[in-house]
Amino acid sequence: MTDAERKLWSALRLKQLNGFQFYRQLIIGNYIVDFCSPALKLVIEVDGSQHYTEEGLAADKTRDRFLNEQGLKVLRYNDRDVLTNLAGMVENILENIK
Repeated sequence: MTDAERKLWSALRLKQLNGFQFYRQLIIGNYIVDFCSPALKLVIEVDGSQHYTEEGLAADKTRDRFLNEQGLKVLRYNDRDVLTNLAGMVENILENIK
């Protein structure tokens, strides 16, 4: 895990987020997602700079489309935002699960 993933995991693990179970590095189809809560049908991705290249954006679009087709909502966060504003990221996740 990257530093940003470790930091977000510290807020998601052990059912800390409103009692919902999250798993890390879960395989869904041909993809490995950073974090997933099956009960919420929610995937959370923490993206580093490689995701903001033309190729990275195209790959993420394909990946998100597949995950959406499986009935999953995908939230993406920049690793820098997670490292500098974890509370804001957690608040945003909570807003998206209401």
